[in-house]
Amino acid sequence: MTRTRTTRTARVGLGLAAGALAGLSAACGGGAGGAGGAGNGPAAPAAPPPPAPAATQVTADLSDFHIALSQKTFNAGAYSFTVKNTGHHEHALEVEGPGGEKSSPTLAPGESGTFDITLEDGTYELYCPVDGHKDLGMKTEITVGGAVNGY
Repeated sequence: MTRTRTTRTARVGLGLAAGALAGLSAACGGGAGGAGGAGNGPAAPAAPPPPAPAATQVTADLSDFHIALSQKTFNAGAYSFTVKNTGHHEHALEVEGPGGEKSSPTLAPGESGTFDITLEDGTYELYCPVDGHKDLGMKTEITVGGAVNGY
């Protein structure tokens, strides 16, 4: 009888140990019906979105009453303008067209500034918005993409 009681106690102990192990497994996300469902473990984190395309860098040198751009052709997309005042007067750069308008801060001689803009197809006017500078010839136009004036 001692032998039967020992065997029964051993079986009960094994059953309790197995139940505890199953409980721990379920709590950790394992097994069917865990947090990840169907025994796959925890749900995988969502993949991060793809990075946005890098903005095309453009330098605009603003001398006294002239604008010089580092490139002549433009495609629709994101641009980052670096504006450098190489003149002897305060200047700024404004870009105005179908995608809206943006401008740099007014820059003292020797200063630089930046701004980002998304250009759409069409014609843009670039000019210095400081009083009278546009009328003195501090302006230029660019055409983005193949369209002219949005057509």
